[in-house]
Amino acid sequence: MEIKVLGSGCANCKRLYQNTKDAVTKAGIIADVIYIDDLKVIAKMGIMRTPALVVDNRLASSGRVLAVEEIVTLLSSK
Repeated sequence: MEIKVLGSGCANCKRLYQNTKDAVTKAGIIADVIYIDDLKVIAKMGIMRTPALVVDNRLASSGRVLAVEEIVTLLSSK
């Protein structure tokens, strides 16, 4: 599984990245968690609001910070 957290480097983006890493650990899922802060790459992916969470190249969330439990639930359904 590949999980991308996209953001500008703001506190909310970093919080989503940390929450995502914590959720992967808590769920016991093997995944690559990548943080992307290159605005050109983010725009090319069509993301209009950050922070954004992309799981296996599908947009899972945009414009808000998900809690660890929300991410665990989201990943468990994959």
